[in-house]
Order: sequence, then C-alpha cells, then structure tokens
Amino acid sequence: MSAVPNADFAGTPPRSARAAILIPFAIVTLIWGSTWIVIRDQLAVVPPSWSVSYRFLVAGIAMTIWALVRRDSFRFDARGLLFAAAIGLSQFVLNFNFVYRAEGFITSGLVAVTFAMLLVPNALFSRIFLGQRMGGQLMLGSAIAMAGVALLFLHEARVNPAGSTTTLIGIGWTLAAILSASTANVMQASETARRYPMAPTLAIGMLFGAGVDAVVAWTLAGPPVFEMRAGYVAGILYLGLAASALAFPLYFKVLRAIGPAKGAYSGVIVPVIAMMFSTLFEGYRWSTLAAGGAALTAAGLVVALSARRPNR
Repeated sequence: MSAVPNADFAGTPPRSARAAILIPFAIVTLIWGSTWIVIRDQLAVVPPSWSVSYRFLVAGIAMTIWALVRRDSFRFDARGLLFAAAIGLSQFVLNFNFVYRAEGFITSGLVAVTFAMLLVPNALFSRIFLGQRMGGQLMLGSAIAMAGVALLFLHEARVNPAGSTTTLIGIGWTLAAILSASTANVMQASETARRYPMAPTLAIGMLFGAGVDAVVAWTLAGPPVFEMRAGYVAGILYLGLAASALAFPLYFKVLRAIGPAKGAYSGVIVPVIAMMFSTLFEGYRWSTLAAGGAALTAAGLVVALSARRPNR
C-alpha cells in the first residue's frame, strides 16, 4: 500500500485539530459509544451472526441509496470489487462477528475497553504498510491514553461477573475483532481506497458482508431468526443507519485525513462515552479507578490529536 501524503506543514495547525476533522470524529465517537448497550440487548434471542447480517443489510441498502442520490458511479474494475469485498470481509464480517461473540462472554464495558487497544495495531500497520511514523507527541499522548485504558480495564475486569476462563475467551474474541478492524482501517487509508468513490465502495462492502454474514449464520445457527420486539427492531435500524451507514463514511474520511494511528483514538475515548451512557440508562456508578482512567484517556486524546504528523 502506498503512503498517505504528508499534509501538515510548519506554521499550520495539525489536521486533527481542525473542525472538519474534530466534528465527524466527535459524531462517530458519540454514536459508537452508544452501540455497546444496543448490541448487548440483541444477544438474547437472535444468533449473533444473524443480527450482524441484518445490521449490514440495512446499512448496505442505505449506502446504496445515498450513492445513487449523489450519482456516484458503481462501475468498478476487478481490483475495485476485490478491494470492496476485502473491506466487507474484514470490517463487516470478521470484526463484528467477533465483537458480538465477545459480548456473549464478558460485559460490554470490558469489550469496549479492550477494543481501545486498536491504537496499537493501527500504529504498527500504518508504519509497515503506509510508511507513517508516530512522532514524539503522538507517542506521549498514546502512552497517557493507554495508561487510562489500563485503569479502565482493571476496573471492568474486577466487576466482570464471568469467571477467569470465560473472561479470557471474551477478551480473545475481542482481540481477533481488533486485528480485523485494524486491517480495514489501514486499507481505507491507502492510495487504493482513494481510487474509488467511498459511498459505492462501502455499499458493496456492506452488502457483500451481509451476504457472507448470512452464510455464516445459517451454517452455525440454522435458518434465519428474527425477534419482532420493538427494541430489537429499533436496535437493528439504529446500528444499521446511524452506527454504520452514517458513522463508517465519517470515520473512514477521518482515517484518510489524519491516518489510522490518530483515527484509532475514537476507539480509545469510546469506552468513556459508553460508561456515560451506562450511567444514564443502567445506573452505572463510577469508581476511583474508572474516573482516573477516564481522565487519563481524555488527556491522552488531547495530547495526541494536537500532534503534527512527523516527516517520513
């Protein structure tokens, strides 16, 4: 994959400090911070793979309509179709099937906190495949944020009701999801991604992903299962429209502008947002560890996003 051009020059603010980046970054973080509770609610009746398939069927249809409204071209060469399918497989099949299964073993809070480690493979893969280096300020911000994540992780591990073996299985599923998501993140920041319009690429990737999810679901759990409960239906629509069709284009736009390492900070702050939603809707009570972890995570975010991209 080719490197993303360096666009941060001396005397200008870093891209990540601009409103055009901060606003979509904030929207994505707020939306994804709310999804953990919704996903947890969907695990009672419908097998996880079917819920994932429904989510991305809704998202793929919405993205297709949006692309048609924009009059984007769906004329893809073989390379473009393979690229869209690879995005679909890594992001919309493997990543989400792993996440939904993780929440069957451990709390949504622990999954969200563990997922904050996305910063690590994103930074590593960016260096290997895109030639992007982490500057000193970004490394400092990352260290501060990961210290906060460690405190959040310790808190969530302490309150997790599952036994140690069950917890390790859940964390293992989450780590597999992280690697899958990181692969898609770096692909979206590559020069190959820039050759094709984003909306049609995501539409193809989501619909392809929904199809593969359905095959996986039928193989593992049998024929389709759907829960006609209002909360389940609303959850599918929210996850498909807001958390996917809206959030992913915004997130991938941010990745292309500031790189996967900085972009992964959305995942770092998401656990804090998730805990705030849990405070409002589930009566979550903040401990000293959780509050300290949230404060460190926020401080690391500010330090990292104000860093300039280093010269390569």
